[in-house]
Amino acid sequence: MSKQFINGLVSVIMPVYNAERFVKQAIMSILSQTYKEVEIIIVDDCSIDKSFDIIKELMAENKNIFYYKNEKNLGPAVARNKAIELSKGRFLAFLDSDDIWQEEKIEKQLEMMKQKNAAFSYTAIETINEMGNTIKLKKNIKQVVDYNYILKNTIIPCSTVIVDRNLLGDFRMPLIRAGQDYATWLLLLRKGIKAYGLNEALVKYRKVPGSVSSNKFQSLKKVWRIYRELENINFFKSLYFSLCFAVNAVKKHYS
Repeated sequence: MSKQFINGLVSVIMPVYNAERFVKQAIMSILSQTYKEVEIIIVDDCSIDKSFDIIKELMAENKNIFYYKNEKNLGPAVARNKAIELSKGRFLAFLDSDDIWQEEKIEKQLEMMKQKNAAFSYTAIETINEMGNTIKLKKNIKQVVDYNYILKNTIIPCSTVIVDRNLLGDFRMPLIRAGQDYATWLLLLRKGIKAYGLNEALVKYRKVPGSVSSNKFQSLKKVWRIYRELENINFFKSLYFSLCFAVNAVKKHYS
């Protein structure tokens, strides 16, 4: 029997690992949304800092926050999949524990999805540093993308995405340690749907030195593995897509 989702409810998926510096700000940005039909599913990937103490305080005041802790560190894909398993909403939204949403993010994005009958949507971002200061303002994003396009571009940050499970069905992220969000977008778009972009910077994406996303060589290794092992793309096409990815990453960095 297929899972029944609650119509109108947005389930926000948040993996947490040693996020004491930023997690309160991330959660507060969800609680401050103008759209109120929201549940927050937090899966703690065995943090050893004060993340739980911070989350516990917020849970005491907000009954729509649900918390689960893994018994050992299993990686963000497992954490997100557990949160997806526990979620009840028709809509899934993703927010990393160090990013921040603008208060109209959900409302504006759902309205755009309704207008376009979109199953998959994302937004532009503003890049901030560890202190929350802007280091890169919003730039225009491509407003419709398909599977073939994102094979050459990782242009969809996880914290911007909302999907409609009534249109897509239930799903889980591939169980890889890095790049599971990109692999998931490929998995969904491979079904023949398109992703629609809202050209407003409704997410503040925090760039932290030393993170996987900030290491371009590691990113290239990550997408190569996804092409070869998950998408089953042959060597020469994978090489072509990897070169396209590298060129587009350089263009994005300097734009």
